[in-house]
Amino acid sequence: MADSPTRQPLRQVAVVLGLTAALSLLLLAFALPGVHSKPHDLRLGVVATPSTSQQIARSLDTRQPGAFEVSYPSSADAARSQIRSRDLDGALIVGRMGVTTMVTTAGSTSVATLIEGVGAQVASSQNTTSTTVDVRGFGSGDPRGAGLAAGALPLALGGWIGALVMMMVLRDPRTLIASTLAFAVVGGLALTTILRFVLGTFDGQFWPAAGAAMLGIAATAFGVIGLRTLLGAAGLGIAGLALIVLGNPLSGLTSSPSLLPQPWGAIGQYLPPGATGTLLRNVVFFDGHSTGHATAVLLAWLIVGAAFYVIAIRRGRTTQDTAEEFLDEEWGITETTHVPAHAREGHVPQHAR
Repeated sequence: MADSPTRQPLRQVAVVLGLTAALSLLLLAFALPGVHSKPHDLRLGVVATPSTSQQIARSLDTRQPGAFEVSYPSSADAARSQIRSRDLDGALIVGRMGVTTMVTTAGSTSVATLIEGVGAQVASSQNTTSTTVDVRGFGSGDPRGAGLAAGALPLALGGWIGALVMMMVLRDPRTLIASTLAFAVVGGLALTTILRFVLGTFDGQFWPAAGAAMLGIAATAFGVIGLRTLLGAAGLGIAGLALIVLGNPLSGLTSSPSLLPQPWGAIGQYLPPGATGTLLRNVVFFDGHSTGHATAVLLAWLIVGAAFYVIAIRRGRTTQDTAEEFLDEEWGITETTHVPAHAREGHVPQHAR
């Protein structure tokens, strides 16, 4: 039924205000993390004499309270090992020959630059030289890791769009599940191939990276399918909020979760873009260290999303119902062609007999 003349202007105003609010929310979600970016509890190792170590720790706490969590590895080799295992973000080695600053650009280019600056300050205060060593770096074709930083949005949008398209064109639940898994496998291989061979973001570990990308896409897609099928338009809104509005800017891929305002940096690691980025980074550059949390988050999204879908199907909500609701609610293109339930079931109204 068409809107009355008095309701149409109100609907137009509501649409314009709603879209403006959504646009403003997107801007804030993407801009605020960068504007308020600062270090939180960066794990810095200091290898020096006890008095020098304590002096450096006090100086850091005075200049930037809460920015660094200082520990004291037993040697330079121990500090290097802890950086490779993701137990440290960087280290300062202070000796008679100067200050050696150990960083990992593969862990975070922004954090590496920040710690390198700290090393230069310490060297300047002691009137000695400063040398920087990159313990773990990106591939030769993408030394600053731009490909990995840009990967959060394609992963989120790819899983989102893939899930919606498959819900619209695939009616059978088994076919939908099988196709979603196939999409995750093929899509994960495609993204990893681009990162490895086109962009040169990393030089090895192709199959571990592919596995991480597959899990990320599957978790995203099943999350969208489960929420949309069970909760309808509200579920689609929740998925959009988690994956795009919050998930992408809070992923920390362009800087580091430790540089985002807290607790938003930590929250981002419970959403698929952030968890997928962390998993990719750690399996490729850090021999699989510190991957447990990210793997658990993605598995939870996958399993809960699949469970939501199964519950919805058992309640009688089919993929056809979901597709028709999506077209009606989001696009409004089935309103005039929608076939009533009694007609689909073969019933003819009394007045038509």
